[in-house]
Parts: sequence; structure tokens; C-alpha cells
Amino acid sequence: MGTLERLTIAGPPSVDRGKNSAGRALPKLKISHLNFHYGAYQALHGVELEIASNRITALIGPSGCGKSTFLRVLNRMFETIRGARASGEVLLDGEDALAMDVSTLRRRVGMVFQRPNPFPKSIFDNVAYGLRVNGIKGGRRLQEAVERSLKRAALWDEVKDQLHKSAYAVSGGQQQRLCIARALAVDPEVLLLDEPSSALDPIATAKIEELLFQLKQNCTIVIVTHNMQQAARIADDTGFFLLGKLIEFDKTEIIFKTPAKKETEDYITGRFG
Repeated sequence: MGTLERLTIAGPPSVDRGKNSAGRALPKLKISHLNFHYGAYQALHGVELEIASNRITALIGPSGCGKSTFLRVLNRMFETIRGARASGEVLLDGEDALAMDVSTLRRRVGMVFQRPNPFPKSIFDNVAYGLRVNGIKGGRRLQEAVERSLKRAALWDEVKDQLHKSAYAVSGGQQQRLCIARALAVDPEVLLLDEPSSALDPIATAKIEELLFQLKQNCTIVIVTHNMQQAARIADDTGFFLLGKLIEFDKTEIIFKTPAKKETEDYITGRFG
């Protein structure tokens, strides 16, 4: 489970978390009839989607199609926006994510944004931030948890002698992996990434992709990307969004080779977008 124990949320009586009453595995995330509005503007229309555990799910589509909005609904980042509201159902291991205590939800569902956004603190304090919020104040336990998170983010060997330097002193690619380490520190079950390599060079992008392959062994990953080659390289499953609707969702190989919808084929082949 890691250095920091997760808060266990009890499921319905006689139903194991992660399984239904028949003992079959539940999807990690199940989204049903999801609509989302920014004031009068509807950004998502009736999205239906099941995201499996320990897989990488990529969301593709043209700019403004609702991908990033959908990602923000999953851990309720939209709640800071006046007039924004979601309706429908988002289940995390069968529990209502839209009604769950938001601190608990964001501990279980972490997020990494498009551009690296380290805090104006040291490398160590960036990773330690969430750990301290969750009760690990200092000492050897905190040091071990920070080291473990940096190792999981494939960054420890590069920064272990610079832990008390500013997070802004390292490269953009290292800053993005630092933000991933910060998200991983509280042991999230799901990691959401909104175009995490769009501002990075090819070498840094390759490191992020290699890292995601390793992380999915212990974490469910959902990534928004404009880079279809990236989706094809790293994703197990892919969803195509257009005009706020999920047009198609399937295994990545099927989406890119034999899509069922003409809109998907047109986008994949570059006819628009």
C-alpha cells in the first residue's frame, strides 16, 4: 500500500470494493449519462464510459471537444469555477465520486496538468506537501516517502543531491516528473494527466511515456493528448471526443486501425482536427 495508508471507504454491505455481487471485477471508473455545463454552455453531452483498472486510457479529439473538461470532472476540479456543474453518475470503485468528500476523492484520484506547475518550494517540499497535509509531519517516515515517490517518478537519481534546491532550478521535463512525484506521494488509485508532455522535448516526452508504462502496474491512468502517435504508443484503450460527445471508445488498436465511426476515421486520418 506504500508508506502512506489510504483512507478506506466502506462499500455497500456484503459487496467487496472493486467487485460486484457476482464477484466480477468492476471498472475502476464508471461514467453514466454525464452532462456538464459552464453556466448556460453545455460542454459534455451524455458521456458513457467504463475505465478499467491498471490500464492506460487515452482521450483524443480536436481542441475544445471536452476532453480536459471530462478529466476535471473525474476529480471535481471544476468546483472552483463559478456556474460550473455536472450531472449524471461518476462511480469510483462503485462509490459516487460526485458526492464523496472532495479531499478523499482527490487523494484517490490525482491530477497532473499540461504545463509543469511546481510550488515555489524546494524539490523535497513539493513532494512532501501532500504527505504533510495527510499527517506525516517529518522525520524518517517523511524522508522515505519522498524518496519513494521520486523513485516512482524516475527522478530520484537526477535530483537526490538537489532536494533542497528550488523546484524551478531543474529542467521542464524534470519539473513535470516532479509534479507526477507530488501526485504519487499520497498513493492515488487513479492518475489523470492533461497533455503532460505537450510542452516537452522528445527526450523528456519519452521519459514520461516510459514512466507511465511502469506506473500502470499499480495505478489506473487516464491521459488527454493531442498527439495521436503518443496515444497509439502508450494507451491500452482510447476514446475519441467530438463537440462534447464521446463518439467512440475501444481498444487502442481498434480505434486506430478499424474505427467503427466515420467521425473517428476522419479525425485519425487527418481529414479534420
